[in-house]
Parts: sequence; structure tokens; C-alpha cells
Amino acid sequence: MSDPNNNNNNTEPKETVEAKGKQQQKPKGEQKPKGEQKPKGEQKPKGEKPQGEQKPKAQQAKGEKKNVDKGAKELLGVGVKKEEDFSEWYTNTITRAEMIEYYDISGCYIMRPWAYSIWEKVQDFINVEIKKMGIQNAYFPLLVSERALTAEKDHIEGFAPEVAWVTKAGQSTLAEPVAVRPTSETIMYPAYSTWIRSHRDLPLKLNQWGSVVRWEFKHPVPFIRCREFLWQEGHTAFANKAEADEEVLQILDIYSRVYSELLAIPVVKGQKSEKEKFAGGLYTTTCEAFIPANGRGLQGATSHCLGQNFAKMFHIEFEDDKGEKQLAWQNSWGLTIRVIGAMIMVHGDNQGLVLPPRVAPLQVVIIPILGKDNTGINKVAPELLKALKDAGIRVQYDDRENYKPGWKYNHWELRGVPLRVELGPKDVESGTVVVVRRDNGAKETVSQGDLAKVVAQRLEDMQIAMLVKATAERDGHIVRVTEWAQFVPALDGKNITLCAWCDTTACEDAVKKRSGEESLKAQSEENAGFKLTGSAKTLCIPFAQPELPEGTKCFACENAAKKWTLFGRSY
Repeated sequence: MSDPNNNNNNTEPKETVEAKGKQQQKPKGEQKPKGEQKPKGEQKPKGEKPQGEQKPKAQQAKGEKKNVDKGAKELLGVGVKKEEDFSEWYTNTITRAEMIEYYDISGCYIMRPWAYSIWEKVQDFINVEIKKMGIQNAYFPLLVSERALTAEKDHIEGFAPEVAWVTKAGQSTLAEPVAVRPTSETIMYPAYSTWIRSHRDLPLKLNQWGSVVRWEFKHPVPFIRCREFLWQEGHTAFANKAEADEEVLQILDIYSRVYSELLAIPVVKGQKSEKEKFAGGLYTTTCEAFIPANGRGLQGATSHCLGQNFAKMFHIEFEDDKGEKQLAWQNSWGLTIRVIGAMIMVHGDNQGLVLPPRVAPLQVVIIPILGKDNTGINKVAPELLKALKDAGIRVQYDDRENYKPGWKYNHWELRGVPLRVELGPKDVESGTVVVVRRDNGAKETVSQGDLAKVVAQRLEDMQIAMLVKATAERDGHIVRVTEWAQFVPALDGKNITLCAWCDTTACEDAVKKRSGEESLKAQSEENAGFKLTGSAKTLCIPFAQPELPEGTKCFACENAAKKWTLFGRSY
């Protein structure tokens, strides 16, 4: 099934957020998958450092000639401003905040506990919601035969360049190569064809949590564009289209809630254009997010109605209540760890992560300000810790004696912990603590007895405030466009555009080609450092459609406009 990491129709952004130089060498003896092309600049001769390669500052080798005081200060934070170098900011943030560890295969990453716990919270939310709908979790194999993978021609054409193939077992060449799943339709649907015989076997509603491999040609971006990534994929079958249509939107609403309710990120719900829909499907719906720092759209999650095409290919038939043979109607839908990347990019600041309280691994950290006599602190701190835990708050007491309070403040700010509670000798005497919010730095003095109640309220306040802020920022970067002259300048202003559009594939192709050409020309003429570049494409046709005045022409081809459509540069 399609997913947010599927970028077959995208063009590579010039200022892509990649790990600068973290394009690892291919291990000795590794075989190149069928159809794979070497990304430009990905490999250099043995012993030669790839151009521009550098490790994140937090991982630089010991003994490097550098001002010690400056280096120590940088290591306490991100080390670069988000607005000045978004790429390095992102790399430094995910490594220094211990979200990601790089691996020796390009595009594959170690997800550390601080990041994986956020994924677990997303899993918990989705599992509860889909089980309310009667959807069950299952698991299917990782490998798929070549015969099964090529059974649906239109489907495999959409994934063919990205498929990784296993051709050997030990020293023996396999008689038939097997693919590592890029998605699971061709693995699951042969089983569906044996399980579904009668209308009484429907609906069949399954979901699986796992990983897939897509050998992207483009520069990998941790969480956003990976060669192996975690996701969930749902695959359901129904007796009629009406039931399938209903579920498509139910699932899309769950995805929208993951973004808004958990991650405090606004999304636009809509339908993909015919060109951008899932290969082999009937139609695709999507949640589109926006990254203000570089003005790019980000496909957050997709829910597809597959129609009866796959049922025809895989012989998923049932006997209806009249004894007649019918083809099943099918859906597929998925969401990936891309949600974590979106959260980091939208909310992070120059101190590091800013985590929405509902998904933060720790919601509160208690930091003591120790002195000569710490008797009072040693008595009060455990009481505060217990009170917060009893209230269901995820909290940690940082009592490490080898670090000063200022170092701890920076450490936990980098990791994005929503609230900090400061406890010093004077606080013990007054029966108070100081509570500091991560998102806006607001401080308040709180009675120790009221701490649990106040903390619970501030966490909720912060969750709401983060969504409000992100929504206002996103809305301020949506520019309405009715003529071509407005289009590329709006994109260059780090915006996405709501365009009056004719809804034709020919026009969409022309927009992509023309915007790319004008973008490159502008960059060449500018020749002055950073400038947004890249072709634009449709992001979605929003369900919420503003009024389109009669007689409005398409912004790009002068034919009659049919719909307001989001266009933008995207990941």
C-alpha cells in the first residue's frame, strides 16, 4: 500500500534535510538490488571521504582541534540555529537528543528509546481506535515471491525501482529471487482469496505493525525518508463499495487525530489527484502537514479505496446472499514513523526538541539545586516524585551529583521534556517549587501540595498551545493563487499554495515541469547561497473547499478551474 514515505512522483529538494555526510559506505560485498541505481555522490573510492561529509558535532572524534569552551557549550544544545541551517539543526537535534543513532547502511537507522517510546504511544492510540471498528492485528511474512509481486502490473510499477531483492542464501544463488516487502498487498491478498468464500466471511479487517524496505534513490532523511521504516498497514475487504467508502474516511479521521491530538500538528484532509493516487487503487485520501522552516508539504498518512482491482488480480471472490459470485471491495491504509520527523521539524527550536506532553517519554523532570545541607531537599523531592507518579504523570528525579543544575536544564531542554520542576533550599523552606514550561519558558511558583494538580493542568495547557501555535503558523503560509505569476514566488516565500485548478493530469505534469525549470533558473540568477528550489506538485484536493467563483480559470493553463487544490514543494 502507499504511505507517507512513498515519493515516486517527487523531485529531490536541493536543500533536503539530510545527515550531512552521513551517507555511509556500502559494506564490502553487499549486493546491489535489482534495478537499483547508485545515488549521486553516495559512494566514494575506498578511503576517500565523501564530499561535504562530516559527523554531527556531538560525534566528532576526540582530540579534534577546537576551542574547548566553545565545544562544551555547543554540546549542551543543538549547536546551530534552526533558521540558519535547518539541515544541520535537524541532524544535530535527533542525534544529540538521543532519538537516532546512525548505522552503516545508508537510509537505515537505529531508533533509540527516546524516539521509540513516542512511536509506542502512537501505536497505543491507533490500536484502541481501530479495535473499536472491529479491526484485528495480524502479521504476515517479510519476503514476497517475484511471481506474487508482479501479479498486479500497475501496482508493482509504482514500487519497482525501490524493491530490494534477495538473490543468495549463503553461497548459493536462489532459484527464484525473493523481494523484501515494499508493502504487503501481494503477500496478504493470496491468503484473503482462500479465507473469503461467502458474504458471511465479510468484512475482513486486518492490520499489521512491522517494517518495510524501499531502496530510495534520494537522499535519506531519518524518520522522513528511510530505506527501512516502521509503520502500520491496514488491509480490509467488504461486500460493497459503500462500506469501503465509509471506512476510508473513518481511518483518515484517526490519522488526523494522531497529528492534532497527540502531536499537536494541524493537517489538511483531502483527496489525492489522479496522478498522485496509490498505484492500482480507485482513489486515495490523505492528511497533509506543513514544515514552516523550509516551506515544504509533508504527506502524513494515507487511506485508500482500492476498488475491486486487487480482488480481480488475486481472485478475492465471495458468494452473495443470492448465490452469485462477486468481487470484494478493498481498502488499504498506513501511517509511518514519519510522524516523529514531522513533530521534530514543526515544534523543535534552537534549544532542541519541544515534545507535546501527550507523547513525551517524560513529561516532568525534577531538578534539585543542591547546597551544603541537602537534608530538606532529600526529604521533599521523593514526596513530590511520588505525588506526580500517583497522578499518572511520567516524571523523573535527576539527582545526579556530578552535573550542575544549569547543565541539567540544557540537557532536558534539548530532549524536549515539557515541564521542569526546580527545587532548592529556599523552596523547601517556603513549601514551594518553580515550574518551567519548555515551549515558552514561562515560570511560576507553585505550592508543593498543589504541584500534581498544577502540573496536570500545565501539561494540558501546553498541548493545546502547541497546536494553536502550529496552526497559526501553517495558516499564515497558505497563499491563495489564481494566476501563474503568483505561484513560484509564493513557493519561494516558504509557502504552500491553494490554487484554482482544472484537475487534469496534463496540467499537473506541466506545473511540475515548469515550476522546476523556473526554480532552477531563479537559483542560477540568484547565485547567493540558500534558496528554496525544486518542482511543485499537488499535495491534495482539500475536502473543505472554499467557494470557487463562476468563470474562474485554472492558475496554470487558463482552462476552467474545477477545484481549489493545494500545491507545494514536498518531501
